[in-house]
Amino acid sequence: MPERSETAQQVADLLHTARQSLGMGLAFLSRMEGAVQHLEVIDSVLPLNDGMTQPRATSFCQAIADGVLPPVIADVTRFPAAMRLPAAEQGIRSYISVPVELSDGTVYGTFCSAGLEADPGLAERDRVLLEVLAHAAAVIIEPDVVRRRRNAEIESRLRPLLDRHGPVVLLQPIVELAGGRRVGAEALSRFPHEWHQPPDEVFADADLIGERENLELAALRGAADHLPHVTGYIAMNISAATLYAPGGVEFLTRLPLERIVLELSEHDPIDDYERLRAVLAPLRAAGMRLAIDDVGAGYSSLRHIVATGPDVIKLDRSIVSGVADDAVLAVVVHALVELAGAVGAAVVAEGIETAADAAALVGQGVGLGQGWLFDRAVTAADLRDGYALAPSGR
Repeated sequence: MPERSETAQQVADLLHTARQSLGMGLAFLSRMEGAVQHLEVIDSVLPLNDGMTQPRATSFCQAIADGVLPPVIADVTRFPAAMRLPAAEQGIRSYISVPVELSDGTVYGTFCSAGLEADPGLAERDRVLLEVLAHAAAVIIEPDVVRRRRNAEIESRLRPLLDRHGPVVLLQPIVELAGGRRVGAEALSRFPHEWHQPPDEVFADADLIGERENLELAALRGAADHLPHVTGYIAMNISAATLYAPGGVEFLTRLPLERIVLELSEHDPIDDYERLRAVLAPLRAAGMRLAIDDVGAGYSSLRHIVATGPDVIKLDRSIVSGVADDAVLAVVVHALVELAGAVGAAVVAEGIETAADAAALVGQGVGLGQGWLFDRAVTAADLRDGYALAPSGR
């Protein structure tokens, strides 16, 4: 029998307790799905394996759930309806079944025990014992159930989108703060409005079902599709995991790397900087620039800077918004500009919404910026070459 998961083993221990306490030969946790009853975990004196199935309509559990049979059957031979079921024909002579109910009131399945002999002593107290054990099993399995339901919901949303080649990818201009000339744009993924999720959450959801690499590659393809239609560079976001994947490097090597700025986020954990540098080295040698995103949002970005020596440092909006009126933010920005100078990196401020903040950033030595002051993310056709330091009205 394949090795059980920790959850399955904990349930098996409860089933063993039930079977031993009741003096029966078989105990199992079952789940109904469509027309099939799945015996997910089994404890038995017989050579039975987890995962067995049987028709739901002809099972003892379904007959009990339908009220055709009582939940406690001391002697199966006394019930003609029971004797017509396949399990009775195979020798089952006593049976007890209770529902496994989750915290939201839904019934996951059944907790059952069966014997090969009639048991005149089987009574209501035994049903109560089984209910207590079934409740304990529900507590154990619920996290897995919630996880499966969540993943199924994510899959139902993401699969059609991936089959349609991924998210809509728009471009937000990156401009020179001193004059408003656009030098590049960041590619930003956009997902259906009815999902009510920011992009970071969607990518995190994709990671939960093992689809983050595919979703990121789809977004990168969408970003690359804009290259023939715009001037300047395009900044593209990627996680370290996707960068390490064969598909990630293979895709990037096909691009005009001198027009690509690859952004690594503060929020993406990096455990092996030596490996990261090795993967990036040939790409950077071919002209690609590396940006560390979300600088100022946490400690990891500083480690990224020290370990990678990036070409671009992007200041997080949390230290950009309101910098014109906050002396502490100004000090933080100034310190990061000095750090950028020490490693030879350009500085881009994200999330600029007011002309006052833009002017303050210029005063601190920040050369480039992006944000609603200039424009939201737009299509390639709407991207302009220059922007005034005033709200765009979009």
